[in-house]
Amino acid sequence: MSYNGKIALVTGGGSGMGRLAAQRCARAGAQVAALDVNEVGLGETAEGEKNIFTQVVDVTEPLAVDDAVARIEADLGPVDRVYHAAAIMPLGRILDQDTGVIHKIMAINYGGLVNMAKAVVPPMLERGRGDFVSFASLAGWFPTIYVGAYNASKFATVAFTEVLAHENRGRGVRFACVCPPPVATPLLQQGRDTVWPKLFDEAPPIEPSVVLDAIETSLERGELMCFPTSQTKWGWRMRRWFPELMWKQVHKIEGV
Repeated sequence: MSYNGKIALVTGGGSGMGRLAAQRCARAGAQVAALDVNEVGLGETAEGEKNIFTQVVDVTEPLAVDDAVARIEADLGPVDRVYHAAAIMPLGRILDQDTGVIHKIMAINYGGLVNMAKAVVPPMLERGRGDFVSFASLAGWFPTIYVGAYNASKFATVAFTEVLAHENRGRGVRFACVCPPPVATPLLQQGRDTVWPKLFDEAPPIEPSVVLDAIETSLERGELMCFPTSQTKWGWRMRRWFPELMWKQVHKIEGV
């Protein structure tokens, strides 16, 4: 990887994309603060990794996030890069899904992003340097049946990151909003444990390393929106250019 910063902060560091991002940064020589509510998962992430330091933090709690960032910067130093990967993905028809679950999806996937950005971006701007990476999804552009609540959280992630980046352009901080298709991580199991859209079987999930490599490329090129693989970018274009055709295909695949 091309990242050569000294301090990285990773949310959702207890599994999946967050775990791989933390381990790759640590093996590149960075000191890594990995945050998650999953203490066991954090321990597995940090096992055998002398450069990974863990904290159990709920990203939906703004004061907890502020305290964690302050502690990281006091103990390790200024944060050079953030990977905000914390997310959940239970699926289901909107009217069938528990209301509390829908609000929880938004609180973690979008609210956590807000809390992290408010804690880490201002100090980065003061220093005139840093990378802020938010994890959206192709689901943040491509709505589909059974994914409505998750779609809403990722649409919000895309919009928030886009405006944040443009409000602070030219101030030394690089932003990337990564929008992958389904990725082969434990997050997909939450979908399998609830409702699994047939659309997800149209192509195999991509590997997490592909996503992390694409982030590096986007940051180096100054590209805000990161679409791993050419197929992902084509899906994004189809949604923008031919939305009715897209929905026709979704209904055909799902049989709804």
